[in-house]
Amino acid sequence: MNLHDKPFDETTIVKLKLFEDYAQAWIPTFVMQDYLKEIHIFDFFAGTGYDVDGVAGSPIRLIEKIIEQRGNIFQKQIRIILHLNEFDKTKFELLISSCSSKLKQEKGIEHFVALKYYNQDFEILFPQLFPIIKDFPSLVYLDQNGVKFLSNQYFKKLEETKQTDFLYFASSSYIRRFGELNEFKIHLTNIDVEQLKNTDYNKVHRNLTEQLRKNISPSSNLKLYPFSLKKNTNIYGVIFGASHVRAVEKFLNLTWKYNGLNGDANFDIDNESSLIQFDLFEGQKLTKVESFKQIVKEKILSQEIKTNYQLLNFVYENGHIGKHADQCVKEMKKANLIFYNSKSPCVTYESVFRKKIIVNYEKI
Repeated sequence: MNLHDKPFDETTIVKLKLFEDYAQAWIPTFVMQDYLKEIHIFDFFAGTGYDVDGVAGSPIRLIEKIIEQRGNIFQKQIRIILHLNEFDKTKFELLISSCSSKLKQEKGIEHFVALKYYNQDFEILFPQLFPIIKDFPSLVYLDQNGVKFLSNQYFKKLEETKQTDFLYFASSSYIRRFGELNEFKIHLTNIDVEQLKNTDYNKVHRNLTEQLRKNISPSSNLKLYPFSLKKNTNIYGVIFGASHVRAVEKFLNLTWKYNGLNGDANFDIDNESSLIQFDLFEGQKLTKVESFKQIVKEKILSQEIKTNYQLLNFVYENGHIGKHADQCVKEMKKANLIFYNSKSPCVTYESVFRKKIIVNYEKI
């Protein structure tokens, strides 16, 4: 099936919006760095640029986000190179036409933005472009239809990078269903398919990401986070990867904005809507956020967590945002369980990593 021969469905739009919104957050972060002269963005499965109804795909959305930053780009005199690959020859020609036309609409920006087109198999192109990905600040999109690019050889290469963020699409329920077939197994030596089969079906993408995390070297700073996508009865998902805590913060802020219930799916993955019903024997069950706050409370009272630095890192490790822990710490101070000599708990990236403010949480 040629994806762009038909309109993008609702789930694809959510995925594209996530790609687009992260680009919107990523681009100015590097454009505004005084020491940089060049940054790169890669879309290895770019498609035609638009679907059959003219709805923008990932390459057009990327160009639009670059254009939004034209003032800063002109001011900083920085070059952005957008690498676009499409293996299908017909789609490739449409890609060139749509993207070149889009960029030409913005006069002057072509001096700072270069579009590089490739009509190659990803397995051949990725090793050729990897030195650029490794040497420059890079944002990488891997919006594959299959599963072979989940193999360890690609994750291990991305693990080597220091200033690369990537978003990786995976057909998780298909891996669960067909992962034991030989054509799947040869690419998924790093995945325990039996474990996927024994996982709650709705949570299969979470489990897939967790398995990939366990393959990361202990010395690596790479962090992986899932965002599950439900389409009819199928579960797909995006895997986000980055080594810098600022990137993690930006991604998690986005996903929790998309879904305030769980922050990692476009549906009620934990069936939290049912938790409003009171269980006669177990009482009111906790939501994901409430459960996390309870864990934070226990760790602070046990003094396993003593500072806002420790707390914020724990927040990110568990896929939450600072606000969840901040509320908990404030409630603990109000209840005279702890004391801290600050107006706020300071559980934010700005406080901890930029201003280097350390707040001690003392048990009373």
